[in-house]
Amino acid sequence: LRPLVGEEATPYVGEALRALRQEVGNASTVLGFVGAPFTLATYIVEGGSSKNYTHIKRLAFGDPATLHALLKHLAGGIADYIRYQADAGAQAVQIFDSWAAELAPQDFDVFAGPYIKQIIDDVKKTHPDLKIILYIANSGGLMERMAACAPDVISVDQRVDMGDARARIGPGFAVQGNMDPGVLFGAKDTIEQRVIETVRSAQGARHIMNLGHGVLVGTPEESVAHFFEVAKTVHE
Repeated sequence: LRPLVGEEATPYVGEALRALRQEVGNASTVLGFVGAPFTLATYIVEGGSSKNYTHIKRLAFGDPATLHALLKHLAGGIADYIRYQADAGAQAVQIFDSWAAELAPQDFDVFAGPYIKQIIDDVKKTHPDLKIILYIANSGGLMERMAACAPDVISVDQRVDMGDARARIGPGFAVQGNMDPGVLFGAKDTIEQRVIETVRSAQGARHIMNLGHGVLVGTPEESVAHFFEVAKTVHE
């Protein structure tokens, strides 16, 4: 395993961020993103996407020392990668631990949460003003644990009621989300109604209106445009 050096490994990321920042100035936030150690380890060990995560769990429970060595290596590289993106122009960085919810909560506390927290703590030492967003898919059972990782923003997916999520994570965090991306297949008035409902459910908190996950393949582009226009109007 070699160290992950952003400028050497992914020079195009820095080029893209610098170009975007120069283009938009402060009119819009330039967002970077990284994968979290457990999710990256899952892709490495499984060899790609997985339905049952047999190989990573075999490693976790059969040879945990080896998995921890891999996670530690990845955590150090990811922290450096976040700094690289910030220095290139990213004003906020989102950490995706897409598959961490495949772990039981007590195993999240061993194989995922500590490494996310380590990354955030390390980055904040050198970039204290950089806003860090944490996203975990299917995170309904992990809200409190996400808060314990101490990000600035907790991204809530569509499987969690925003009011419940806010109550569980407590004050001090901004929230992001959490409209079902499938709604964008609906009529314009349906999209508008759901955006309004989502914004209202987050009232009283700092809220970034967003989908609960990415835009689904086949989503009509005009529906995405309508989502943005309604979201901007409601927030204004």
